Amino acid sequence: MAGQPVKSRPIVVKIGGSTLGSHDTSLRDLVRLQQEGREVVVVHGGGNVISQWMQRQGLAPQFVGGLRVTDAPSLEIVVAVLTGLINKELVSQMHELGGRSVGLSGIDGCMIEAKIGNPELGFVGEVTSINNEPIRALLDNGYIPMIAPLGVHERDGSENAGSPLNINGDTVAGELAYALEAEQLIFLTDVTGVMDGGGRVIRRLDRRRANILFNSGVIQGGMIPKLSACLRALERSPIANIIDGRQPDALLECVRGNSSGTTIIEDFRSVRRRDNADGV
Repeated sequence: MAGQPVKSRPIVVKIGGSTLGSHDTSLRDLVRLQQEGREVVVVHGGGNVISQWMQRQGLAPQFVGGLRVTDAPSLEIVVAVLTGLINKELVSQMHELGGRSVGLSGIDGCMIEAKIGNPELGFVGEVTSINNEPIRALLDNGYIPMIAPLGVHERDGSENAGSPLNINGDTVAGELAYALEAEQLIFLTDVTGVMDGGGRVIRRLDRRRANILFNSGVIQGGMIPKLSACLRALERSPIANIIDGRQPDALLECVRGNSSGTTIIEDFRSVRRRDNADGV
C-alpha cells in the first residue's frame, strides 16, 4: 500500500555453544553490527550444556537421527537450561560489551508454533508457524532478539496442545530467516564449512548441487539440519553462509562479503547469465 514504510531485512545468525570459546568474537561482532545500524536476529543453541545438566540429574542423553530425544524429565532440563541459563548469560555478555539485546524463546508471544512430528523423539517439535511481531517490535526499538529454540505446541485439541516443545536450533534459524525474508542467514559453527567427499571445504553451493550432496550421502550429522535450513531460507533470502565461528571477526567478515566458509545461493547459473548480460 502506498505510503507504508518498507520493512528492513534483518540478518539472522545462529550461534552454537561450541563456537563461544575464549578466542571467539561472535558477541563482539554482533555488538559492532548493531552499532553500525544493522538489524540482527540471533538464535542460540546449547546442546552440550543440556547434556551436562542431564547427566548431573542421572539422565543419559539419547539421540535419533541427530535429534535429541526429549521425554518429560528431559524437557524440564531443556527449557531451564536454554531459557534460564544460556539465554540470560548471552544477553548479560552482550550488555557487558555495550550491546542492546533482549532474551526470549519461541514460546514467548507464541512466536513459534510447532507440532510433534516423530513420537519417538518425545517433545520435539516441527515448526508450523512463525509470529514475527515480537521480533519486529524488538528490532524496531533497537534491540537484538536473542532467541532460545523452543516452541509451543499448536492448539489442535490434542493432549499436547500448549505444551513447550524442544526444536532444533538450526531449523529455527532457517524458519525465522524465511519468515523475516532475511537479508542473510549465517551459521557460526565449529567446522570450516560444508565439506565434499574428500574432506575439502566447498566454497560455493547452490540448491541443485546441495541436493546432489544430500542424495549422495556426503552431507551427514549436524550439517544436515544446517544446510536444510539454508535451503529453506533461500526461498525468500538471497544468500546463506556456513562459516567457522571460532575465527576472529568471522561474523563481521562474512557480513562484509569476505566469507571464508561456504556460501549458498539459489542458482549460480542465473548469476552467470546475469553477469554475461551485464558484460562481466
